[in-house]
Order: sequence, then structure tokens, then C-alpha cells
Amino acid sequence: MARKGRTEDVTVITDAPMAHSDDLEMRQRRYAITMIIRTTCFFMIFFVHGWARVVCVGLAAILPAIGVVLANARENRTPPQQQAPAPSETVEMPMLTSGHVIRGEVDPHWDGR
Repeated sequence: MARKGRTEDVTVITDAPMAHSDDLEMRQRRYAITMIIRTTCFFMIFFVHGWARVVCVGLAAILPAIGVVLANARENRTPPQQQAPAPSETVEMPMLTSGHVIRGEVDPHWDGR
């Protein structure tokens, strides 16, 4: 037997947002990486000369702002768009049969051989 005319919406697990703890951990990791790069650039100012020093000063100055923006950016996945069947269209869904029941006893000493 099949159910006809099923038109209810189906929730897909891939539509679920990322867990809050995972999202928070990812944002903290991005901020930490940005700050590690900034600290490295700051210390490199004392060891490099010329244009490399200017690049290190510039990065050490702007990376805190970039780190904050990246840390505040939440994970925004767009769920895939699914094509729903037209309302007039019916979808045939198979139903489980009752099956057969096998009566017996379980041998607790049986080892599978």
C-alpha cells in the first residue's frame, strides 16, 4: 500500500545551522591566528629594514581591526534550494508491510558457529 497526496514539508539535516559551540570555537581560532600574525609582524619590525619594515608596521596596525571583524562574522551557510513537488502532484510513498514473526528461543550458549 502507498500513501497518496503527501504534501508536508520535509526537514533536511543539511539545512541545520552549525552548532553554537562549533561556531564560537571557529571564530576564536580565526581571531587567535590573526593576533599571532600581528604579534609576529610587530616583532619583525625590529629585525627587518626597508619596505619589509613598512609592510610589518602596516600589518601590525590593521590586523587588530581585521581580527575583530573576522571574530564577529558568524557562519552563514545558505541552505541548498530544493525543488518541492507541485501541489497538484502526488508522491507515492511505500509503506512497510507487517512481515512474518518467527517464534523461538535464544540459546545463550551459542557462539555463532
